[in-house]
Amino acid sequence: MKFSKNHNCEVCILKCDIYSTLVNSGRKAEEINPLRAIIKRNEFICKQGTEVTHALFLVKGSTKLYIEGINNRNIILYLLKPPAYIGLLSFFENTNYSYSVCALEDSEVCFIDKDFVRKLYIENHALLLNLNKAFGKSVSNIMRKIVSLNQKQIRGRFAENLIYLSELHNNHKFQLRLTRKEIGEMSAISEENTVRLLTEFSKEKIIDLNGREIEILDMPLLKKISEVG
Repeated sequence: MKFSKNHNCEVCILKCDIYSTLVNSGRKAEEINPLRAIIKRNEFICKQGTEVTHALFLVKGSTKLYIEGINNRNIILYLLKPPAYIGLLSFFENTNYSYSVCALEDSEVCFIDKDFVRKLYIENHALLLNLNKAFGKSVSNIMRKIVSLNQKQIRGRFAENLIYLSELHNNHKFQLRLTRKEIGEMSAISEENTVRLLTEFSKEKIIDLNGREIEILDMPLLKKISEVG
């Protein structure tokens, strides 16, 4: 991870709510004083069990948020693409992260002092609402994941995550940033079962596989498989 100081928020294409809050209240954006980090693929942005020191905002790339399980058996809770806050689940209460976030590709993240953001959060109603909305979205993603893992069989969980990836890319055809192992970690299944299901869905003409590219050919059927679990 490589940090750069004195980043100018004015030239950033993605204006976060923290920036907007300051500008709209007549204060200067320089108060944010963020650290911009350039993160390589597979590098940690935050690590499960480590101290929460900053508010994190993803401005470029993509990441996975996951629970580190026993014997390297991880569960990916959801993926993040810009603009997105990272770590809100631990920011307001926990002193340490209860999950890890890792880059799926070369990414850029702004690190903003947590005490500065907490103070601004208490003082500004608009920021409070926006961060609460982002927090609620994170909780909703995790609740949906819990229901899926508890109530759906393997094919249903796998179909649900193919739909999720399609929606995340806003396209029925998308390039995978994930390995086969990581796709399995989204559904709590082994890499071997992931490969088997990809082959089965391909043979059934539900999807088309071309290297790392996946195209969903029959979305209605995929949704039905996801629903019946």
